[in-house]
Parts: sequence; C-alpha cells; structure tokens
Amino acid sequence: MITANRLNSVQEYYFSKKLREVRELMAQGRPIINMGIGSPDLAPSPEVLTTLRDSITDAGAHQYQSYQGLPELRVAIAEFYQQKFGVSIDPALGVLPLMGSKEGIMHISMAFLNVGDEVLLPNPGYPTYGSVTRLVEAVPRTYDLSEENGWFPDLGALSKEDLSKVKLMWVSYPHMPTGATATMQQLTSLVEFAKANDILLVNDNPYSFVLSSNPTSILSIDGALDCTLELNSLSKTFNMAGWRVGMVLGSKENINAVLKVKSNMDSGMFYGIQKGAIAALQSGPEWFADLDEVYTKRRKLMFQLADKLGCTYSEDAVGMFVWCKLPKGAPSSEEFVDEVLYDKNIFIAPGTIFGSNGEGYIRFSLCVKEEKIKEAIERF
Repeated sequence: MITANRLNSVQEYYFSKKLREVRELMAQGRPIINMGIGSPDLAPSPEVLTTLRDSITDAGAHQYQSYQGLPELRVAIAEFYQQKFGVSIDPALGVLPLMGSKEGIMHISMAFLNVGDEVLLPNPGYPTYGSVTRLVEAVPRTYDLSEENGWFPDLGALSKEDLSKVKLMWVSYPHMPTGATATMQQLTSLVEFAKANDILLVNDNPYSFVLSSNPTSILSIDGALDCTLELNSLSKTFNMAGWRVGMVLGSKENINAVLKVKSNMDSGMFYGIQKGAIAALQSGPEWFADLDEVYTKRRKLMFQLADKLGCTYSEDAVGMFVWCKLPKGAPSSEEFVDEVLYDKNIFIAPGTIFGSNGEGYIRFSLCVKEEKIKEAIERF
C-alpha cells in the first residue's frame, strides 16, 4: 500500500529512533544513564492518586465523556489560571481540556491552517511545530533565536519581511529547549506584533512551574485574547506525563474552532483522569516548593557535569533541562553526543534536534535521580 504524500514531509521523531539505539546498547549490558528526554521520574501527589482510585466507582465513570471535559475540570483550569497568572477567563467558553498539549498542536493547526499558509516556527524550538505544519500541508518558515538575543525573536527584523501569507506563529516561553524566559514587555511586543500582522499567536507554556520564581502567561497581556491561544500541560508541573492532560485557553471563537477538530478526533478523556487532574490543579504551595527543591538539587549536580565537559550554561534558565554550549573546538553536537554515549554510557540530547541554531549545544534532562547524576560525574 502506498502511503499518503504528506508522510514524505516528516521523519520518525528523533527520540523514537535514538532511544531504540539506546535500548539496544542497554540490552547488550551497557550501563546507560539516560539524560536525554524530559519524562518526569517523580510521582503525582498522593491526593491525585487517591482521587483517581476513588473516582473509578462513580456513576458513569466508564462511559463516554464530554468532548469539552467535565465542567468542574474547566472551572479548576480557569481558577488555576486566575490564582497563578492573574488571568480571568470563562471556564465554559475559553477553556478546552486536551489529551496532552501535544495533540493541541495538531488540533490548532488543523483548525486554522489551509494548504500553503505560512507558519512562523522558532529555531531552535520544539520539533513537533514543524512536523505538524508539514503534515497539514502548510509552509514552515523559521525565525532565528540566538543566545546573544536572549533566545527571543528580532520582531523588528521580522516586521520588515513579507508576512502576508503567515497565518500562525509558534512561541514557547519559558522556552524549550533553552529554558529562557520572556519579560512582560517582551510578551506584550509579541501580542502587538501578532495583531499588527493579523497572525494567530500560540504560546506553548508547559514549563512555567519548574524552577521558575515568576510564572507568567501571555494571556495576562491586555488584548492577548483577541489574537492568542495558550497551551499548557500537567505533565511537567504535576508529574503526570503519561496521564496525557493538557489544555488550551483563548477566546470563545478560537476555542470553538479547535473544538470542531477535537470533537471529530476522540470521544472524551477518561473520567478518572479528569478527576485526578482537578486534584492536581488544586495543589497547595508546598507541592511546588517540594518539586523545586528536588530539581534544584539535581540542577546543581548537572552544572557540575556540564563543567566536567567544559560546557557553559545560564544559571537563570528555568524548566527541567540544562541547555549547554559546547566548548570551542568540540565536534558537532551529534558527534559529541555519540562520543559521550559510547565512551561514557551517557545519553544526552544534541541541540540540533531542535533546529539548526541548536548546533554547538547539548541539552541535559533533570528527570534523572541524584545518584545517577553523581555516577555520571564520576565517569569523567
């Protein structure tokens, strides 16, 4: 059977392919320490797990659920945004729960992009933005991010280009993979740029609560709802990656457009998972403090490992990764990663999987226990 032409525009996800190689090495008896992928190794809170367990005997728990999620889940999301970001949004009209924010990337793209529409993509940035753009037969158009500019786009230079075909722009602050943050002034400039050029701006925001002293949402900017959607997720903040719980927030019109796609793609999220998500969103300040304590200890050790490799990094970056610049004279990012993998049995992500501007960089995940990071340090 001949596959659809659209599959010719994408390749197998890097981690899908590389982790297969890593597993083969482990099967050979190699003591691999995986520092490549950001899959939280910590558990959700006991309250979340208890809520999930207790909910499965509720009446209707195993029936199809609403495409829009439980009303109380939408309320919990709206209250979370009000408490944490100062964003007021109607839970009935401006909130749509998702089965992970990654599916939201596809839903948004299908809802707003026609064949040939152009999409502004960050370089470096999350590779799924580009692959989904190609799958819906839109045209990827990257914009450069650099360490010298704080990993923020040069909006002045972009404004001078022909943007007449651009329909959508992806941003992610805190930024993945670098951990860079954006000030309120910078977020305001993004909203103004989108309005001036009639572009739908989408901020992918899953890292706000990991090692971040000042969580922000682009929806807190005046007028942002007119032209902006924001994706968020419980995966990183609440150690619920495998639960697949995310959300998109925006105007009634934009949320309805996404819902039209989503309602044709699934039959609702499992009831128990939704109830667990509500419990997570109602977590007190001690949850966030405890999480940061764990990641702070790990990050300090990861800095030591980076020092051993002669890399440089920003201590102000947030999120669950450490983005490092390779020392002068080092081989390419992928060659460097393979050398460390085969010589020291440590897997690190090369910066190039996030775009050409990731060349010369590598990324460590903090989803590794302290004793394993110490063991990695000792290998050098």
